[in-house]
Amino acid sequence: MKTSEVIQQDPRTMDLIIKPTEACNFACTFCSSTHLVDDKKLTLHLETIYEFLQRFPNTQTIIVNGGDPTMMPVNYYWQLIEHIEKNNYPTIISITTNLWKFWLEWENDLPEKAWTKLFRHPIVRVGTSFQYGEGRLIRPGRVFSEEDFIKISDLMLEKVGYRPSFIAVIEKNNLHTALDTVRLAKRLGVDCKINYANMSGECKEPLPLAYVYQIYIQIWNEGLAQHEWNTRQMANRLTKTRLTICPLHRSCDEGIRLLQPDGKYFSCGSFGDDREYEIDFDQEVRKNKFFTPLQDDIQIDAIKMECYSCEMFQICNGCRKHVKDMKTSGMAEEHCSNMKAIASDILRINYEEPNIEIMNDDYYEKTGGKV
Repeated sequence: MKTSEVIQQDPRTMDLIIKPTEACNFACTFCSSTHLVDDKKLTLHLETIYEFLQRFPNTQTIIVNGGDPTMMPVNYYWQLIEHIEKNNYPTIISITTNLWKFWLEWENDLPEKAWTKLFRHPIVRVGTSFQYGEGRLIRPGRVFSEEDFIKISDLMLEKVGYRPSFIAVIEKNNLHTALDTVRLAKRLGVDCKINYANMSGECKEPLPLAYVYQIYIQIWNEGLAQHEWNTRQMANRLTKTRLTICPLHRSCDEGIRLLQPDGKYFSCGSFGDDREYEIDFDQEVRKNKFFTPLQDDIQIDAIKMECYSCEMFQICNGCRKHVKDMKTSGMAEEHCSNMKAIASDILRINYEEPNIEIMNDDYYEKTGGKV
């Protein structure tokens, strides 16, 4: 520990995103996390995570992404597990990985199935990524196909005991495939999360939220909401009957933090990609202060002044990174006009349709994907 001051425990419930490395074994064209650090060899020190957990012992989930988490030595995660269990933290580890190294250790019949062993640990949850289109590449020129994805999903079911849920990143050029992505999730009996592209890293143009909400409405109307996370968020946001989270939580900086490979500290994974709104780790963790940098900046409070009187305010301005992207890209009016065209459908789903439970991955594992 780098200070003689005593770290005071803060009892609030927290989640922690860690990006232990920027390195990745895929070559995706849309990746938002390609400029996390200047020195690409840097990796996040475990001691920094331990300090965070000492400060926030009620951390519920450590969300691991990157880069790809499997670019770190597998022992990195075993040391983290040992620390969590030794201190009786209630924390689970949620790893989002392309699972390629997991696939290769079986495809090449490696004598040690290191990632399989890790993924079987009871406090480890595994998620993955897939979408249709040409953007998710195993290497330049080699698309990660539906066939590849299903083979790995089948192998996870066989060797680890469940199919992982998955995230799909949607841009304008693959927007037309989003509904098929959710149909695939239903076919596999899992949950997926259709995420819109932010303007970070290799992605030079954001996707206005209105376009992806058109998809969420179609998902709802087709009866697929039990297989898509953000649609369920949308269905609960305006009535406030249930807590919603990213990307529809305007106070997100009260309950989540991010650690980059170099130990830099943020309240948002997307703003961390941009290296904006950094929090002083020493002040918050070692000197027992607490910061809400996103709520404190009026410039990212709303896309337009007119938003404050609009019934879609909580939807359009639910994510402050989206607010900033719309302003920076000059796409605010494009988003606004398209959102107004679908507002009545969102209101109907929130106020006239029956409430829907926001289920998590455990539901799918326990029920075998029954809806």
